[in-house]
Amino acid sequence: MNSHTWKIHPSPTGRSTTNAICCMQLDISTREALAVSCVFCPCRVHVEFYVNENTFKERLKLFFIKNQRSSLRIRIFNFCLKVLTCVLYIIRVMTDNPAQLRNTWELIFWVDRKTPVWAIQVIASISFMEAMLLMYLSYKGNIWEQMFQVSFLLEMLNTAPFIITIFWPTLRNLFIPVFLNCWLAKHALENMINDLHRAIQRTHSAMFNQVLILICTLLCLVFTGTCGIQHLERAGRNSLSLFNSLYFCIVTFSTVGFGDVTPQIWPSQLLVVVMICVALVVLPLQFEELIYLWMERQKSGGNYSRHRAQTEKHAVLCVSSLKMDLLMDFLNEFYAHPHTQDYYVVILCPCEADSQVRRVLQIPLWSQRVIYLQGSVLKNQDLLRAKMDDAEACFILSSRNEADRMAADHQTILRAWAVKDFAPNCPLYVQILKPENKFHVKFADHVVCEEEFKYALLALNCLCPATSTLVTLLVHTSRGQEGQQSPEQWQRMYGRCSGNEVYHICLSDSMFFREYENKSFTYAAFHAHKKYGVCLIGIKREDNKSILLNPGPRHVMAAGDTCYYINITKEENSAFTVRQEAHQGKNRGHCDILNSPSGLPVHSIIASMGTVAMDFQNTSPTGDTAKLAPPAENGLGSRRPSIAPVLEITDSASLLPCDLLSDQSEDEAAHSDEDVPSASECMKGYPPNSPYIGSSPTLCHLLLQKAPFCCLRLDKACEHVSFEDAKAYGFKNKLIIVSAETAGNGLYNFIVPLRAYYRPRRELNPIVLLLDNLPDEHFLEAISCFPMVYYMVGTIDNLDSLLQCGVLYADNLVVVDKESTMSAEEDYMADAKTIVNVQTMFRLFPSLSIITELTHPSNMRFMQFRAKDCYSLALSKLEKKERDKGSNLAFMFRLPFAAGRVFSISMLDTLLYQCFVKDYMIPITRLLLGLDTTPGSGYLCAMRVCESDLWIRTYGRLFQKLCSTSSEIPIGIYRTESHMFLPSESQYSVSSEGWSDTKETKGDEPKVLTRSSSGSDQSEHPLLRRKSMHWTRRLSRRAMKRSDSSFFSSLPKHSASRRSEREELTELVRNRMQHLGLHTGFRELNDQQNSLSYVLVNPAPDTHLQLNDVVYVSHMLTLAASKPSSDVI
Repeated sequence: MNSHTWKIHPSPTGRSTTNAICCMQLDISTREALAVSCVFCPCRVHVEFYVNENTFKERLKLFFIKNQRSSLRIRIFNFCLKVLTCVLYIIRVMTDNPAQLRNTWELIFWVDRKTPVWAIQVIASISFMEAMLLMYLSYKGNIWEQMFQVSFLLEMLNTAPFIITIFWPTLRNLFIPVFLNCWLAKHALENMINDLHRAIQRTHSAMFNQVLILICTLLCLVFTGTCGIQHLERAGRNSLSLFNSLYFCIVTFSTVGFGDVTPQIWPSQLLVVVMICVALVVLPLQFEELIYLWMERQKSGGNYSRHRAQTEKHAVLCVSSLKMDLLMDFLNEFYAHPHTQDYYVVILCPCEADSQVRRVLQIPLWSQRVIYLQGSVLKNQDLLRAKMDDAEACFILSSRNEADRMAADHQTILRAWAVKDFAPNCPLYVQILKPENKFHVKFADHVVCEEEFKYALLALNCLCPATSTLVTLLVHTSRGQEGQQSPEQWQRMYGRCSGNEVYHICLSDSMFFREYENKSFTYAAFHAHKKYGVCLIGIKREDNKSILLNPGPRHVMAAGDTCYYINITKEENSAFTVRQEAHQGKNRGHCDILNSPSGLPVHSIIASMGTVAMDFQNTSPTGDTAKLAPPAENGLGSRRPSIAPVLEITDSASLLPCDLLSDQSEDEAAHSDEDVPSASECMKGYPPNSPYIGSSPTLCHLLLQKAPFCCLRLDKACEHVSFEDAKAYGFKNKLIIVSAETAGNGLYNFIVPLRAYYRPRRELNPIVLLLDNLPDEHFLEAISCFPMVYYMVGTIDNLDSLLQCGVLYADNLVVVDKESTMSAEEDYMADAKTIVNVQTMFRLFPSLSIITELTHPSNMRFMQFRAKDCYSLALSKLEKKERDKGSNLAFMFRLPFAAGRVFSISMLDTLLYQCFVKDYMIPITRLLLGLDTTPGSGYLCAMRVCESDLWIRTYGRLFQKLCSTSSEIPIGIYRTESHMFLPSESQYSVSSEGWSDTKETKGDEPKVLTRSSSGSDQSEHPLLRRKSMHWTRRLSRRAMKRSDSSFFSSLPKHSASRRSEREELTELVRNRMQHLGLHTGFRELNDQQNSLSYVLVNPAPDTHLQLNDVVYVSHMLTLAASKPSSDVI
């Protein structure tokens, strides 16, 4: 801040200045001096500020130095003068006539300078005045420091003699080394570039400046050497021309040295020695600085050129730290769509790229279209380098491996604000971790809250098994070619169905759906699946922005509707071939196409070059609506009713208005169990207390009166409840236990889907929160309104805590990844504690369905680990083969993932990436998971195929039955098959089903939608067992060495070891239960049958149903007159 000098001019009236101020006038002069005139009554004092800048020297300094624009103009003028003097020197050399001089020294000191050249040189000498003026303005008390500057000495040497010749004409032909002005021109150019950068506010130009300095230095050295040698050689026998001198300098500085042109006299030879010495000192310094800047630029990534940004499309990825897994997931998913093949990806990260990331970016596939920039999103200069204002999209990802996830969210929020401030028109795709921070970035085009999706997925996994696997397969891009070379039938079918994704198309433009205009949604969904094999799951009206999942037969398809469907590829990439249905003979009537398996349409899907060819039959509707005639039951002549046809338009009289607040879940008179909340205790409504801002309101089962906080504690009695463990409560339904570190706000999203209004009240499962730390009162206030929700302080690595919270009565145990373990010195060790604890529970309770969340998807291979399991080894080799082929879903064949027992939130990162091409993916996923509820939209549920339903036979017939009866749309199957594994480490369990004081018997157990093994014996699947063992032995060397005789001879030994381990585990559990005062009357169970489970997304219509198949269905909103769907068809 400049010092202030005050000038006070007293009023001529001489009156006192203590009177009150009446007014004030502010005058701003053009010289940037402020003058404030204070008007007093009756005195007036005039005060001037910044009077030190009104001096003549300060005004000159402002014009020549401080003001960037005027200083830039002066330096440009000075640079032009120096270049002009160098050009005049060349003209003087070309017009020189040295023959007039005979003496050697005369040729060195005197030249033939024409008068016009001299006159122009004198005019150019005004730069000397400018140099003197700048020295005066820069004077700081040491005159000698100013005078002995190299630039000032060169200025004196080249301009002062010309000024002298004005007064002494005989010296006009004196030799003056004007060519040295090239160094002054170089100096002026450097200053000019600096002023230019100050004027346009450009600071990231160090590399450009250094390259410019190096080039100018080389030019000055060559020009100085050329002119000096040419001048000195005038005194020799054979004078050199200017071109020959230039040739000699280039050859010398390039270290070639042909020797055809050499200096002849000692002064020129001495000059060559001096020039070489100067070059050896100056050039290495310049090159060192340039290399250093180049290395720094390689670390920071340079700039994304403005020309490329205006001619090519690019997206920006902003992360706080970049790992190879995250980078490959983003690139594989982003470039999986043809729409993004021509895009560039600019990565903006504040950290230096590690060696793995650099190696990936050097791959030719990525090196031409991925640019890494080191910089901060909070700096406008870095955003300008990334050309954020020209970007097509900006992805901002949070660092989930941070120990403080709240701090990571705060950084993400600031990044989003910075991008929105710098480029308000750039579409934003933001990933946030905590749900309470979501409202800060609600302005973004697409937001994915990690904990919202995570807990909702884990909750649905307890009701609809493997929902996490289903959603992961839907949001990943795949061509369905994984596992097609495997000899295992389940792997080929599972891999083929994994290629199904969600697409959209306008009905009027669709070959799939346009023929169903003015038909009901259910009719269109069934016939599109029967004819084309596509699964219509949702619709969006032209006049409404909300997507509706399965709006039911109420919705009539219109030409402007947008259809959302599941298929192997989008319709635009499909070719259609119509095949006429052959006549089946005289005795066969013209019946429904689904009456026989052979009459089903054959969907041969050939994925090649992004195009799918579909063969389908001509299924034009007929006048006959014959019904199915299933086979006789138990050999008798009685026949079950056939499947009703799906109506084009449902009779409106049969559709009653929907009453959301009425209890449609069960008949209260028929179900009056004590342990199920009755209608007098519960109601349907919206939770009164939301733990965070921005949670979507969901209609739920609620208590009429909130439970006291003391009653929520499961393991401690209070004045209202005397129970201290889960057994004492006597719950009828199996428990759902959630193990978490803290009761975060995201845990609220686990409870809401399990207490949604469309879940039958008699099927509500008690929820026990096993927390490492006590929850706060705000969280307890939020959950106190829900029925049968309890908490307990404990950990999963403590057997006492597990037994107290009711693990023996639980159907599902959900293990949530702990925040304190997400960061580790070795990245992939973050899941070590979780994996070992889950493995312990798996050894103790293998019948318990354990759903585990991991930080790193690659660690899922350690879940339910068997050291000697050759089948798992074979699956590992298959995973490596699929990864080598470039599959994005190489981990899909791991048995824990296929069965839905393991989940990583990073698998859903692709959900955000897909929104760049499919902007509807987040709303559809939120509707499927129950995070959002839209009036008229359905929800995801599941039902199990029991033995009495096997007469339906195929998935296509099941589709027709569901559409014609309950208007439900099936979207996939969760299948469990018996499988023969080779000998491995045994797993044993203890169970509470044989307890003497158990309230209910096995036959009275409710039907719960969880994974179950097939009820058939292994002997019923000899082909499956033979193929599995053959494939395993072929891929495993260890299995190849083992013969059948040694296998069976080792069975008694294994049985003995199993019995010993079973007794040890049983004794351990019995002792702990006795110590806790729990009843110990349980019986041991035999080893469960080995099985494997997997998900089939939108299987072919001719897929045969199997016992205990769980079918995922999109259920329409329950009508007032309809009964809820049970867990069997």
